[in-house]
Amino acid sequence: MISRKLEVLINDNLHYFPVVTITGPRQSGKTTLIRSMFSHLPYYSLENPDTRALAISDPMAFLSQHNDGMILDEVQNVPELLSYLQGIVDEHRDRRYILSGSSQFKLQNSITQSLAGRTAVLELFPLSINEIADLADTDNIDRLILQGFYPAIYAGNNIPRLFYPAYMRTYLERDVRQLLQVKDLYQFQTFLRLCAGRIGSPFNASELSNEVGISVNTVRSWLSILQASYIVFMLHPYFDNSRKRLTKIPKLYFYDTGLVCYLLGIENEKQLNSDRMRGHLFENMVISDMVKHRAHAGQSTNMMFYRDSNGNEIDLIVPDGQSWKGYEIKSSATYNSSFEKGFHRLTDQLDARLTHRAVIYCGTQERRDAHIEVFNYASLLSV
Repeated sequence: MISRKLEVLINDNLHYFPVVTITGPRQSGKTTLIRSMFSHLPYYSLENPDTRALAISDPMAFLSQHNDGMILDEVQNVPELLSYLQGIVDEHRDRRYILSGSSQFKLQNSITQSLAGRTAVLELFPLSINEIADLADTDNIDRLILQGFYPAIYAGNNIPRLFYPAYMRTYLERDVRQLLQVKDLYQFQTFLRLCAGRIGSPFNASELSNEVGISVNTVRSWLSILQASYIVFMLHPYFDNSRKRLTKIPKLYFYDTGLVCYLLGIENEKQLNSDRMRGHLFENMVISDMVKHRAHAGQSTNMMFYRDSNGNEIDLIVPDGQSWKGYEIKSSATYNSSFEKGFHRLTDQLDARLTHRAVIYCGTQERRDAHIEVFNYASLLSV
């Protein structure tokens, strides 16, 4: 059992909510985590047809059969249960129900309607760099990027070259078929691979629609499902009312770099080391790791990047109370002072609010307690 940082947040929320709902991508470890933490509660998977049929036929009897509560896995398969659960937790405040689901789109709508104010909604993502520190060689950046961060790989239950093709077939294609009823699966796979080739770059829906041969509306629909299924996320640009022209186009990233490597056809470390996407993949790894760290600590994942019309850029801006932290991310193992140039050409408003500035790179030399700090990527937790 790999220790997860989200455990602390789950326990904290159980003091105040009768229901805790845990969402996140498939295979991120939700079931393993909740069954380990709440082994005293009966477990029911609503992926199981017999369990699902029982829950649908008599919801009240199903939910009331245990006085302490229960674990309901993949609860988005029977969303009508949540309406009955509302009445039960209002009447029996001592009971605890742990819910999990992999479809943010399906689950969020049901929770908003039925369990508002009664449940905490937490997200469990694939493993962070800190969580695998004792399980992997974190100094080998190419291996980290290529393997990705799904728990099955680090628990020794699978290997990347088998895991990611199966993940595509078993989860992505099935989920997408259910949500979008995609008829041309090859076309959707093309869309996915083209998205993988655009990580870290401004996302242009019109350009993508021309390449795939679908409408812009279809691009946006497919993208929304990938976001709801925790496959991709958008990083939005910083914008203020200064006269300096700032980009308004978001960037696309994947939650897991191993999946991106599979989609790009990168099969080994040597190939990755010389691939044109290596810098973007490193940037994706660092930014997604920051998302995981903040989500698992109960902090906002509403982060940004900065880019103006002259190409000046800061890769990541992270909220920090009333101020912000800025990070430049470079895959080079050798430090260069040019990495800092984005920090010297900001709008006045951003410059005033940016109280912490750092460069994250692959080298070992670090510089702390300086105006612009320098960190190795493995020091992300201390950053």
